[in-house]
Amino acid sequence: MNALIPLHEEILACRRCEAEGFILPAAPVVSGPVMSRIMLIGQAPGRVELVERRPFQGKAGRVLFTWLRSVGIHEDEFRESVYMTAITKCFPGPAAGGNGDRRPSAREIALCRPFLDRQLEIVRPAVILLVGGLAIERFLPKAPLADLVGRRIEQDGRMYIPLPHPSGASRWLNHPEHKELLARAMEQVRDAWTGLGESRGEDVRQRTVVAAGA
Repeated sequence: MNALIPLHEEILACRRCEAEGFILPAAPVVSGPVMSRIMLIGQAPGRVELVERRPFQGKAGRVLFTWLRSVGIHEDEFRESVYMTAITKCFPGPAAGGNGDRRPSAREIALCRPFLDRQLEIVRPAVILLVGGLAIERFLPKAPLADLVGRRIEQDGRMYIPLPHPSGASRWLNHPEHKELLARAMEQVRDAWTGLGESRGEDVRQRTVVAAGA
């Protein structure tokens, strides 16, 4: 458990992408219980997270927590129980066209990858929720989103549940059949949440929450 605290401190002090001119300023976001059986991995913090320094605090977060409420999982309990992180730890800036956030470059992903690898090694989650294409591509074989959302995939001793990105910039959920896939995916999340309920309660009793600025 203690290994996560210095790792968070190292992430918060990181200025690699800023030094290489990708972002300005660097404002890494970390947050989550040390003891957790579920990890959520997104793409990168957004512009609201740049200020609030808390994962999924902006519009995408409101959409995500609406999805979770649809299967009986409430935001406060989710944040207490789930380790939330991202492929890259800082807001990458707006997209060139002004619609949504910029997708982090391969170099930025590579710079942040050791942090994510160490988070996985320390937290050792049984279930990983992959939110958006960038997170899905990091862990699962390349396939259309419609072939992945709605499934749970057992791999390397873990369960992966792919989810579409809840950003308003995404048009994927405009198709009715994709909304059905999302509903199936949320059933998979609910089943995993319920199945890990007993150990999750123990995790919460033992947890040390390490957040940005802590």
